[in-house]
Amino acid sequence: MSQVDFHRVFDLLPYQQTKYAQQKSLSQLDGEKWIHFSTQQIQERVNHLSAWLNKNNFQSGEKVALIPRMGSAYWMMADFACQQLGLILVPIHPTSSTEEISFILTETEVRLVLVADDELMKKVQSIKPQSSVFILEDHAGDTWPALAYVASQEELKRVEEIKTNITAQHLLAILYTSGTSGEPKGAMLSHYNVVSNIKSILPILPLEAGYRALSFLPFSHIFERTSCYAYIAFGVNIYFSQQLQHVSRDFKSVRPYFCTTVPKTLERMYNILQQQAMGKSWWQRRVIAWAMAVGEKYRDEKRSSFFFGSKLFVTRQLVLYRWRTALGGEMKYMAVGAAALRPEISRLFSAAGVITLAGYGMTEASPFISVNRPDFHKFGTVGLPVPGVEIKLEQMDEQGEGEILVRGPNIMQGYFKRAELTAQVITNDGWLRTGDVGKWAHKHFLVITDRKKDIFKTTSGIYIAPQPLESFFTTSPFIFQCLVFGFNKPFVSALIVPNFETLKNWCTQNNIHWTSPTYMVHNIKVIAKIQMEVDRLNEALENYKRVKKFVLSDVEWTAEGGQLSASFKTMRTKLMEKYHGEIEKLYA
Repeated sequence: MSQVDFHRVFDLLPYQQTKYAQQKSLSQLDGEKWIHFSTQQIQERVNHLSAWLNKNNFQSGEKVALIPRMGSAYWMMADFACQQLGLILVPIHPTSSTEEISFILTETEVRLVLVADDELMKKVQSIKPQSSVFILEDHAGDTWPALAYVASQEELKRVEEIKTNITAQHLLAILYTSGTSGEPKGAMLSHYNVVSNIKSILPILPLEAGYRALSFLPFSHIFERTSCYAYIAFGVNIYFSQQLQHVSRDFKSVRPYFCTTVPKTLERMYNILQQQAMGKSWWQRRVIAWAMAVGEKYRDEKRSSFFFGSKLFVTRQLVLYRWRTALGGEMKYMAVGAAALRPEISRLFSAAGVITLAGYGMTEASPFISVNRPDFHKFGTVGLPVPGVEIKLEQMDEQGEGEILVRGPNIMQGYFKRAELTAQVITNDGWLRTGDVGKWAHKHFLVITDRKKDIFKTTSGIYIAPQPLESFFTTSPFIFQCLVFGFNKPFVSALIVPNFETLKNWCTQNNIHWTSPTYMVHNIKVIAKIQMEVDRLNEALENYKRVKKFVLSDVEWTAEGGQLSASFKTMRTKLMEKYHGEIEKLYA
């Protein structure tokens, strides 16, 4: 028998069925009970969905928009069903504004929209009243009729015939990204782009058939979609968490070995431990603080001194293993993407027995560009280039930093209806200009230092890279989010979101009456406390990098609120506009 392989994304199902068929390939909650779908059941359902689409005259090249909140077995089935007919998927983030959704639906001329719930359905219908919109849940009101459709053998045979005409070069999806500013632009990814990226990470991720993975990131995001495709190639059993407020419960129920996540999730767990170090008895505070100090000294090297190993063993038993228990007790690896992960957090998780594999990617690169491996790992970096992908740095400065350029089979076909923009970001010899600035560490490991467009110059003529500073200031337990600015200004300032849980505990301990964040950011004693933290951190910086003044924000920045992008990057332009008056007063 010839070797089993896959060339189009929807080939993953027969690939899994032939190589290692799973009884619990995809699982999701029905109430409080997990329901499971075998590889064969999924393929059968996918074929019936494709038959419904074909019966309703959907043709290769037409667009279908998906607006999920989180993943589910049904979203993956709908995804594969569209692919089998050559339909082009247009995933849209549920946090997108009505203007963004309208722009995307109009530009792509979407024929069918599948949404997660009634709220999103009403949102789409208010934008495009004539659109065909259905909810993709088998228990909802306006459910997609295809879910209940049973095709005839003749219809299923026709689906198989159509599938043979879909090539690896066929367009798979148009994924819109606006980055941290600007008009949405659709990155066109072919089956070949995404399949090449899946095959790049198969040899380097520590996964095997039958392992359990929990999926809880937005399914509209390329990072989670490609990861889920890769899980199927591995034969990993995917469990979909359906609601954010139940993710902690689902970790304990599923007891996964692996998951993909974003720094924001790990930062919250880290902040909880910091709060415990401040709010318990004197003895407990000392133990937690000591455990964190030991954990943050954890090194990449497998060998360590007997003395450090002994301390690590004690800290794990007393404190750190509680993290692993909260993640189900069997979590071994977490792939972290979308934004920078602070090294001390990565070290602390790894010390707790959960290895964080920080990586780097872009929608335009399908998305994996580099990632740390279990055996080749350096904290503070985004790892080595994935196999088949080239990275080079252009116009490097004296620190060895330059713009990151990427080339490989995973690079997009271009931006939909944006030939000029495509020509700006993809060179004649196929290099993608990422717009990110980076450098090499330990010879082969990539470090992201900032976004090229975010670097600014003060009136002193000194260039400032804001992201390292923002990450540095959030090491304070009292600072949750930070935005550094100072373009054409005499000094650097910051917009700060305090860690309100930590701040509330501090107020209680210091007999300061707590009301709400709206009022507390104007409290003189609170401002003085944040100033103390800023001053403390400033001591470690060169004078020109120090934050001289700041503004406190009473609202946490979120994707839902429009202050973060769908990949959890700070929307600098929007925040600067919102706080324009307060910022100008700093320099008055």
